[in-house]
Amino acid sequence: MNTKARKVMIIGTGNVGASAAYALLNQNICEELILVDLNRDRVEGHAQDLADAAAYMPGMMTISTREARDCADVDIAVITVSGGALQPGQTRLDELTSTAKIVKHIVPEMMANGFNGIFLVATNPCDIITWQVWTLSGLPRNQVIGTGVWLDTTRLRRTLAQALDIGAQSIDAFILGEHGDTQFPVWSHSSVYGSPIAEVYRRKTGEILDCDTLAEKVRRQGFEIYARKGCTEYGIAGTIAEICRNIFTGSHRALAISCILDGEYGVNNVAIGVPAVLAQSGVQQIIELQLADDELARFRHSAQVIASNIARLP
Repeated sequence: MNTKARKVMIIGTGNVGASAAYALLNQNICEELILVDLNRDRVEGHAQDLADAAAYMPGMMTISTREARDCADVDIAVITVSGGALQPGQTRLDELTSTAKIVKHIVPEMMANGFNGIFLVATNPCDIITWQVWTLSGLPRNQVIGTGVWLDTTRLRRTLAQALDIGAQSIDAFILGEHGDTQFPVWSHSSVYGSPIAEVYRRKTGEILDCDTLAEKVRRQGFEIYARKGCTEYGIAGTIAEICRNIFTGSHRALAISCILDGEYGVNNVAIGVPAVLAQSGVQQIIELQLADDELARFRHSAQVIASNIARLP
C-alpha cells in the first residue's frame, strides 16, 4: 500500500490559484496543499480559510505556506502566477512578457533546490509559458505540461451536450492547438459513441451543425466570462484538479493538454494542445491523430504562432 502523502504546491494565490486550492481540497485529491505567494497576508489568509474548510472534509488534509524554493518534496507544482489583468481588447498573448519574467525567476530557484516533480502550468499564455518552464527546468518533457485546451475541450462538450440533450461525458469531441485564438475543434474525430457529431445533431435538431459558429462560440467563452466578472477561476480550477487527479491515480486517461512536441504531428520544440495519456510520471504518451488536411494545416499554423511568440520570451 502506498502511504506517501501526495503534495501539491500552488504558486500564485490569486483568483485561479485560490480556486484551484479549494477544488483540490473539496475533491480530496491530495494530502498536503502548499500555497506560495509574494503577498504574505493574502497567502496566510487563504491557508487559514482553507484549513477551516478542510475541517469539514472526510479525510485529513494539511494546508501550509512556503517559499517556492522549499519544493524538493513536492509532487506537482501548479504555476498560476500572472503579470497583471488583461485590458479591453487584449488577448492571452499580451500577458507574455510580464508573466515570463516572474517564471524566469521562480523556476531556476526551484530546480536549484531539488524539485523533481511535475510542473503544471495554468498561467497565460499557457503554451508559451509551458515551453519556458520546460527549458528553464531542464526536466524531461513528460514532467512539464500545461492545462492547454482541456478547458476549451470541456466547453465544447458542454455546449454540444446542451444542444443534444445528453450528458457531456457521452461526447467524444475536443479542441487542439493553442489555448488561444488559433485553437480549433477536430470535427473529423468527433462523435457520440461512434456516430459523427454532425449526424447526431441533424437527427436531434433537424438542422445542419454550423461548425464554424460553434467553434467561435467556444473560443470566446473564456473572454465573455472575463468581461462579465473580471476573471475566470472556477472552470480552470476544475481543470487543474482534473489533471492532478489523473496524474496521482495513474489513470492512463487521455486529456487534451499542452505538451512539448518532439516530432509528433511533424512539429518540434513547441508546447501545444494535443491528446496525451497521463500517468504518475506525467505524460506517458502523446496520441497522434490522423487529421484531415485542413485540420493539419490549422494545427501547424497554431504551432507557428506559438513558436513566433516563444521567440519573444525575455
